[in-house]
Amino acid sequence: MAPLTTVDTTNRKNLLLLAQLRWIAVIGQLVTIWLVHFEFAIPLPLAEMLAVVAFLLALNIVSLLRYRRQESVTNTELFIELLLDVAALTAQLYLSGGAQNPFISLFLLQVILGAVLLEAWSVWTLVAITTGCFISLTLWHRDLVMPHSHMGGFWSLHVQGMFICFVLAACLLVLFVTRITANLRARDAHLAELRRQSVEEEHIVRMGLLASGAAHELGTPLTTLSVILKDWESLPAITTDPDLAQDISEMQGQLARCKAIVTGILLSSGEARGEGTVRTTVRDFLDAAVADWRAARALVGFTYENGFEPDEPIISDLALRQVLVNVLDNALEASPDGMEMRAARRDGTLVVEVTDRGSGFPAAILAELGTPYRSTKPRAGAGLGLFLVVNVLRRLGGSVEARNRGEGGACVTLRLPLAALSETRV
Repeated sequence: MAPLTTVDTTNRKNLLLLAQLRWIAVIGQLVTIWLVHFEFAIPLPLAEMLAVVAFLLALNIVSLLRYRRQESVTNTELFIELLLDVAALTAQLYLSGGAQNPFISLFLLQVILGAVLLEAWSVWTLVAITTGCFISLTLWHRDLVMPHSHMGGFWSLHVQGMFICFVLAACLLVLFVTRITANLRARDAHLAELRRQSVEEEHIVRMGLLASGAAHELGTPLTTLSVILKDWESLPAITTDPDLAQDISEMQGQLARCKAIVTGILLSSGEARGEGTVRTTVRDFLDAAVADWRAARALVGFTYENGFEPDEPIISDLALRQVLVNVLDNALEASPDGMEMRAARRDGTLVVEVTDRGSGFPAAILAELGTPYRSTKPRAGAGLGLFLVVNVLRRLGGSVEARNRGEGGACVTLRLPLAALSETRV
């Protein structure tokens, strides 16, 4: 059975966002250095500042390689990434005026990103480090030779730099915090889905235990009835009455069917799996399941097409057989005089389609397909059939799709990877 995917990829997605932000920082720094040095004629230590840009480029390449090779990223790794960004920003500010540089407020951008991405201890550590960097830049830095300007207000280069920094930080915050929040919402939705699956599987386990216990309890009375019927079979009053003899024979046949059902329950609960492994092929498995289903029901208009080619050796799975029975029973109940089942192979997947000519699924059932006890049938316990179908297929790595056909009726499509039934799975 395929295990549930529980790896939290939120930090991994956030690492990619940090890498994208770093690309923007690299481009922004290159454009700013070019404007200040060549357009505004303010001399900058180009070699040292370009070395910092090269460091950011190398860091981003390493980050992207880690993103591709690792399924999960820890809080400590994100913290180190942000610390390296803070170090690069501190170096650039040191080379271009220190705390007098209008882009000094970009430290706040790093802190805000840390508050969204990191655990509490990491954020407060980042606050302490950025505060220390700010204070250090007031004491140690390279002064810039600024051209003297008589213009004040917005036309001051310092004010313009502060304005550009504000717009840049505001836009980046809106862009990336929005995407980070979307990642967090996706994580919450993923965790909610895992909790729902866990509850459903617990429900299935309880049902399996109940079914297994009932099968054990039914074994004794069924055996007793079998012995009594065997004794009755030889009684003179029955041997001389053809009608009674036929009734006894019919009762024995139905009793044998009950025993087979009980045995199947025990096998599907795993009590005889391993030693009693039955090897078959996909075509034979489907043919046998449909033949047994046909034999126990009065059918009027049923069409069966097995187009699975080439055939594939598999392990017979009683749970999957019960899935087919449930789907066929639902179709038969909806459309007693017309239904079809078709099987095909698409790459490495078994695809089974069961269609009927009934009234179709209500919209509420399609929206909550596989939810237990969601059914239009009035009887108690209705709705467990599709619930078991969805969960068995999901545990095997497959999927179930239900839809209403335009020409009337419904279609249920089962998709199951053949690897889930291969001999290597046992």
